[in-house]
This record gives sequence, C-alpha cells and structure tokens, in this order.
Amino acid sequence: MNLEAIQLELQKANIDGWLFYDFRGRDAIATRILGIDPNHFSTRRWFYFIPAKGEPRKLANAIEPAYLDFLPGSKEIYMPWKELPGKLSQLLEGAKNVAMQWSPNCSIPYISVVDGGMIDLIRSLGVEVVSSGNLVSIFEAHLDEKGWQSHYDAGQIMMKIKDMAFDEIGNRIKAGNPPTEYEIHMFMRDLYEQNGLEADHGPIVGVNEHAADPHFDNAPDNSFTMKEGDLVLIDLFAKEKKDPNSVWYDITWMGFIGDSIPARIQEVWEIAKNARNSALNLVKERFASNTPLQGGEVDDAARNVINSAGLGKYFIHRTGHNISATLHGNGAHCDNFETNDTRLIIKGSCFSIEPGIYIAEEKIGFRTEIDIFIKEDGEVVVVGEIQDEIIKIKYK
Repeated sequence: MNLEAIQLELQKANIDGWLFYDFRGRDAIATRILGIDPNHFSTRRWFYFIPAKGEPRKLANAIEPAYLDFLPGSKEIYMPWKELPGKLSQLLEGAKNVAMQWSPNCSIPYISVVDGGMIDLIRSLGVEVVSSGNLVSIFEAHLDEKGWQSHYDAGQIMMKIKDMAFDEIGNRIKAGNPPTEYEIHMFMRDLYEQNGLEADHGPIVGVNEHAADPHFDNAPDNSFTMKEGDLVLIDLFAKEKKDPNSVWYDITWMGFIGDSIPARIQEVWEIAKNARNSALNLVKERFASNTPLQGGEVDDAARNVINSAGLGKYFIHRTGHNISATLHGNGAHCDNFETNDTRLIIKGSCFSIEPGIYIAEEKIGFRTEIDIFIKEDGEVVVVGEIQDEIIKIKYK
C-alpha cells in the first residue's frame, strides 16, 4: 500500500478519506490496494479508513482482532454488533465524505462491491458516500514499466500468431484438408504454449454466423469446416506465463477466404473500421490537448458512427475495456452502453477499442480490435498493427 500516494489523490479529489470495508473476501479491490494476502481468509467484517491527512484508522472484529495489524494506523475493536455504528462514527470522525467501492445506481458494476446496507449505515452517520471509481483506476489500472513491457512483448508474439493462423487456414484448404474452426483454435492454443503465453479460454475463431456471436465458444461439436467464400473472425488474447502480474494483449482481426470480397462485407467492414478510428482519434485529440476523457465518451464516438450508418442495433456490447494483469481490468472501460462508465481514462493505462457489428440474419459478424496505451507524457500508442483491410486468405 502506498499511503502517501493515496492521501495525495484524496486531497486532489477533495475527498475526506477512503473507507475500505470487507466481509468474507467480497472486495478483491480492497485486498489488492491494501496489500492483504488473498489467502488470508477473514470471516468477520473489518474496516480500514485512510483520511486525506493524518494517520489511518482500523476497526476490527473481536473474533479476528489482528487481521489488519500489518497495516499502519490506530486500531479499535467492536463486538457485539450494537457497538458497530458508534465505533464507525468514531472511525470516520471529522470526515464529511468518504470514498467507497460503490457507484450511484450501480452504473459501474465493476466497482460496486459494497452492499447497499453498509452504504445506508455510513450515510446514517451523517457521512456522504462517493464513488472510489477514479481512485481505483489510479491504483489498479496504472501500469509500471514492467507491466507495459510485458504487454508489448506479448503483443509482438500475438501478431505473429495471428498471421500464422490465417496462413494455416489457406494452407490447409490449398492442401485439400480444410480446417474446422476448432482446429484453428487449437492450432493457436498450441502456439501460445510454444511461445510462453497463457489464456484461461479462447481464442475465438468464428466463421460466418459464428462471427456474429461476440463470445462464440469454440468446441469440437459446434465447429464449421472452412471453405471459399467464408468470412473469418479471429479474436486472440493471452499474456506471458512467466509472471502472474504480466499484462494481457487482446486483438481481433478479420479475414475472407477468397480473392474478391463481396460488396456487403466490404461495406460493413468499412463502417466498423471507421467507428474504431473515430474512437481512436477522440482519444488522441483529448490527450494532445490535455482534456479529461471519460470512458463512456470513447464508446459514444464509435457508436455514433455505427448508429449513423443505420446498424446501431447490431452493435451489442461496449466499445472497449481496461486491460491489466486481468484481461478486463478495473480501470475505466469504453462503455456508455452496457454501463455508464464516467471514470476518467488515465495516463499509464491500457485499454481496448473494439467496435463490433453482428448481423446474424445475414450470417456475418465483424469486430476490429486494437490495444491502446497512454504514456505518461500523454502520447497515445497503438500497440501493434492496425487492420485497415480485410485479409484475403490465400487458398490457391
């Protein structure tokens, strides 16, 4: 835990303190930020209050009085439960507002961990509860140099695996042994292993109507055999196996088995590509001008392009997600569709931009995904190549 950094950010945000609370390991965010051993299981409620200035304060249950002893600050014990409101009032003395892992109306469920009853209790003490969302981003989504390098290194390998997968499709068809989606999925899994990468699931290899399923789950019994005229979506995501804190890399590319791409496929591809570029350009403009940018605004930039083309009903997920040691990290997501993510995108963070258009009735689906890293000087870096044209998979 970096107490000095936390207090500095509280002062910047005009928040009187950050109240961490947990019961039976519900709040993994608190565990990570405070440096609690995740294997050290707690069975009773505990509280840790970091004021914007001054010494932290702890409130522990009499059954587990030493649980927070490794953290700095004074300590009080409560038991029975009737003592809890009064002890909490003492813990928060002098604070008019506190940050907690909560968001109004659960608009950002990724950080809405504290139960409603506890929010009621804190408010009953005359203390306003504000969302810790932007604080969580700062302490959960900011990558150090090692994290950034692991993301970049994984990306270099993943780009090669992507190329090898498309080549394998063409080579197999050329040899008269056309592959199934599942076989290409396993071909890529083997390449992950050979190159020191890991992923708990995926990659997604979807042909035609399977490409129109954003989370298609490859399996031997649901797999199409690839052929001329097929539209192919490959979504690959993995991280370096050597370090549990390595950062994920996540991209999606499109291919077509044939020499001439049909007009409809080209038309929808261009719309998806323009949506991606619109979101990317917004990010570049805001950081170049040092203007704050909410995650939801990035979603709006991409979605407006697809809506204007009359295909809005086919874009059924957020535009992107934070990326860290967790594939879908706890920083700001590019989302004003599934959720209303008002958190700020911060320097030092990584995230995807991945608009999709899924037209199941036409048996076509598109997603174009890039990874973005914001350097400390505000430079916006696209990690890896950007796909401008659908890959024509050579099979003759």
